[in-house]
Amino acid sequence: MKPVLIIRTGRAPDNIRARHGDFPHWFRIGAKLASPVQVVDVAAGEALPPPSAVSGAIITGSAAMVTERASWSERTAGWIRDAMDADLPMFGVCFGHQLMAHALGGRVDYLPGGREIGTQAIYPHAGQENDPLLRGLSPGFRAHTTHEQSVLEPPAGAAVLARSERDPHHLLRYGPHAASVQFHPEFNADVMRAYIRRKRADMQREGQDPRRAFREVAPTPGARRLLRRFARLSGLASA
Repeated sequence: MKPVLIIRTGRAPDNIRARHGDFPHWFRIGAKLASPVQVVDVAAGEALPPPSAVSGAIITGSAAMVTERASWSERTAGWIRDAMDADLPMFGVCFGHQLMAHALGGRVDYLPGGREIGTQAIYPHAGQENDPLLRGLSPGFRAHTTHEQSVLEPPAGAAVLARSERDPHHLLRYGPHAASVQFHPEFNADVMRAYIRRKRADMQREGQDPRRAFREVAPTPGARRLLRRFARLSGLASA
């Protein structure tokens, strides 16, 4: 059985990791991934296997910025293009979302108006409600977010499926087996609160209210359902 690949592009901050675990653990639980799982830390220089050696890939978030064009990031972008040519199931989250869009010809840069952080409502774009990832989800389902950069221009041919109030490109589909989200379906409410605590000074400096964002953190079953649905439809989830 080929492993499910988790492409690790970063790590949760030390204090959050010590209390809540880290990205690979959250994705194993959130997506109910089938065994075995292979984690490759591309930010640490680890080499990716050929797309043919894995059953699918999840690309994590990161504190890095796609616009930095780090060598490991650009190598991973090349791997994404090869994986798309092989029709490999892929799901990118936050940095992974931006990297997939960048790799396939989109434009990534800072989100106008500053970071988006906290539990947000995510709205399907008109006509996209019946996409397999969105079917049956309530309009305005909740999702956790924390990002400074975003996909400002999606790649040619990508379908833009959903948005938040500030970011029109929260969910992109690149083909029948590849999609990405700006929000964090792998986060739970405790992890979201921990990120708000960590970023409260930055939020205040940008004119945001961290206390309000903290109070408005809520469960996000719709976002988690979307992640699990992708894994199930792609054959990556356990029975």
